[in-house]
Amino acid sequence: MSGLRLIAVHAHPDDESSKGAATMAKYVDEGHEVLVVTCTGGERGSILNPAMERPGVLENIIEVRREEMARAAAAIGVQQIWLGYEDSGLPEGDPKPPLPEGCFALQDPVEVTKKLVKLYREFRPHVIITYDENGGYPHPDHLMVHEISMMAWEKSGDPEFAPEAGEPWTPLKMYYTHGFVLQRMQLFDERLRAAGKRSPYGPMIKRWEENRADIMARVTTQVECSQYFSNREQALLAHATQIDPAGAFLATSVADQQELWPTEEFELARTRVSTHMPEDDLFAGIKLEEDSAAAEDEE
Repeated sequence: MSGLRLIAVHAHPDDESSKGAATMAKYVDEGHEVLVVTCTGGERGSILNPAMERPGVLENIIEVRREEMARAAAAIGVQQIWLGYEDSGLPEGDPKPPLPEGCFALQDPVEVTKKLVKLYREFRPHVIITYDENGGYPHPDHLMVHEISMMAWEKSGDPEFAPEAGEPWTPLKMYYTHGFVLQRMQLFDERLRAAGKRSPYGPMIKRWEENRADIMARVTTQVECSQYFSNREQALLAHATQIDPAGAFLATSVADQQELWPTEEFELARTRVSTHMPEDDLFAGIKLEEDSAAAEDEE
């Protein structure tokens, strides 16, 4: 199978590297086309790597994060485009402060969806990757990504919606990406402790256990992509302002990850084709010659 197309819609630069990066690298290597849509520039993201807390970084954060994104996209092998909105930041405090004027989360969702639909109609993806109703975590930009992704799924094939955005195109499947799995972290934590090493996973495990956040109960699709974990690691390292090499993302070696948890996890949220659960391929049920018109005839 080759020649199929996938779009991943993400809120910030670095999201693509922590959510489905190895799967995307696998599909690119197999001859598929993959486009990452980055909705904001990540301007309000904190510097999370102490090594990057140096003069010139924060002052030029927009340019720095664009350069990081370019390196990450190259590591994964994907195409990448900016939707052009301003990072909303993550409000903190009680009560939380208002969102910054003009930020992504305060935009008109219909107008943002028109821009996303234009990309769908130009790239003509068969599969969409996005976030669930909780945004993966409740960052206002992630919640907005969910909202516009759901609207674009419905409207991209509608000739009456934004006719100026191009010829209608109907995607065939849409997935939520689930990058943070409790059971995976528990295995990594156990491996580090057994080797007498410090584990950074404790606080995350405790939080998920307290919230009873069993994402695996929602997962429908596990893609075996361990061959591409090194691509994922290089993409994470490319986002040097956001990824601390001593932190949880990189605490477990690629070799241990390949042995303990060789898949990435997704939830089939919408489909216009028949498929069988559980899946091991995001393109399952899609034939190369099957276009959106055929899918509409089957509905």
